[in-house]
Amino acid sequence: PFITLSLFYSLNFHFLLLALFILPFTCNIFHSKMPEVVPNFSNSVKLKYVKLGYQYLVNHILTFLLVPIIIGVTIEVLRIGPEELLNIWNSLHFDVLQILCSSFLIISIATVYFMSKPRSTYLVDYSCYKPPVTCRVPFSTFMEHSRLILKDNPKSVEFQMRILERSGLGEETCLPRPIHYIPPTPTMEAARGEAEEVIFTAIDDLMNKTGLKPKDIDILIVNCSLFSPTPSLSAMVVNKYKLRSNIKSYNLSGMGCSAGLISIDLARDLLQVHPNSYALVISTEIITPNYYKGSERAMLLPNCLFRMGGAAILLSNKRRDQYRAKYRLIHVVRTHKGADDKAFKCVFEQEDPQGKVGINLSKDLMVIAGEALKSNITTIGPLVLPASEQLLFLLTLIGRKIFNPKWKPYIPDFKQAFEHFCIHAGGRAVIDELQKNLQLSGEHVEASRMTLHRFGNTSSSSLWYEMSYIEAKGRMKRGDRVWQIAFGSGFKCNSAVWKCNRTIKTPTDGPWQDCIDKYPVHIPEIVKL
Repeated sequence: PFITLSLFYSLNFHFLLLALFILPFTCNIFHSKMPEVVPNFSNSVKLKYVKLGYQYLVNHILTFLLVPIIIGVTIEVLRIGPEELLNIWNSLHFDVLQILCSSFLIISIATVYFMSKPRSTYLVDYSCYKPPVTCRVPFSTFMEHSRLILKDNPKSVEFQMRILERSGLGEETCLPRPIHYIPPTPTMEAARGEAEEVIFTAIDDLMNKTGLKPKDIDILIVNCSLFSPTPSLSAMVVNKYKLRSNIKSYNLSGMGCSAGLISIDLARDLLQVHPNSYALVISTEIITPNYYKGSERAMLLPNCLFRMGGAAILLSNKRRDQYRAKYRLIHVVRTHKGADDKAFKCVFEQEDPQGKVGINLSKDLMVIAGEALKSNITTIGPLVLPASEQLLFLLTLIGRKIFNPKWKPYIPDFKQAFEHFCIHAGGRAVIDELQKNLQLSGEHVEASRMTLHRFGNTSSSSLWYEMSYIEAKGRMKRGDRVWQIAFGSGFKCNSAVWKCNRTIKTPTDGPWQDCIDKYPVHIPEIVKL
């Protein structure tokens, strides 16, 4: 009875925290400034240990309450002699009907619980496409091509140079071969060629890693935002690998850089209703047909940031895979701001005045991304933050409402919920803003910055290059939690939370194989070209 009562009050207390956490969190997290650092106090060793002690106490409060009760009950039982315990047992009268009814009730409840419990989704392994060195585009090559292609518009060339100088990209990013021609040749045949090279290479590598055979694949999901041929890319994969005729295949397009996590969410839902299945997810963006050849500045920006890349991910709901799988999917939270006109049009494919098609990036993009992230973490916060952080936020909120409205709002420390952060490498500004607003250290955003530097913005697959970077550095340990955050057109902000199943050995292959030793590198604010 004591344990049941304690659990009851503890659960209700947490539900109260969650209810109070959601509404005000939206108003405060992004519109507030970062807390000021107080010299010689906030960084003191004593305060550090006080905070650690507080976190440990609050996060384990239920244990501290139950242990004395259990000890007291145990001592009381030991004080009662064996004869008295035997007398108490003999004095109990058991009715056969009551025993049968109780047993049936317990079995029924247990059956309903296990039948309604969601199936676990495991990430067995994944593979990232590494472009050949022949596709490399150094700054000098990119700018030379820009001057030749836009020779009648020197201001647009200068604009691209300024963007490239501040982009955070390195000298080893890659573009598909048709873009290397002067002028570029973005034909349908060339686009299909790029898709086949990227997707098939990633799938072949994944099959070699996992021993997966084509006939084992039950679900296939391919996401590519801007290139949507007929037959679809998913049909192309089915044809190449001669997949089963009853395979459940899906092709997602037009969903932007966050489509990778949308595909993961779709795969998870399908694995809930199809037991004992494998799901193959392909995330990529085909650059060839989407290289803008006009002179509008807002539409030239993607040319400077987007580079070729792709990833293949194998998911499973088979119990036997829980031991070999790298990660287990914990949460997926999706936020869609498409009801707002500005958010809907902030990343928009359109024609320029000369009739050339490109992607127009709005000046309001960062503001809209901040609003979307605010809504997303308002939802994910109560799911992942420890009780100590939620309690601090609650107390600060009460203090501001009752005592002093000028108190600085408390921004929860998401470092208490996650060991690793994979922030979509959409651009330097995106990473900077998230680092500032979530109060992350340089090491927490290292994977995102180095991925942007080495591979550029590879759209929906960038999260997997970042995960691969963390593994290549030997930092992924059993029990570690990973937060993947991605943004996409529409406008969307999506999050996925993974938990590492086993300590991952430093891989001997992968996209970082030949360069991981030189990373991290210093990335200056401006690279003079």
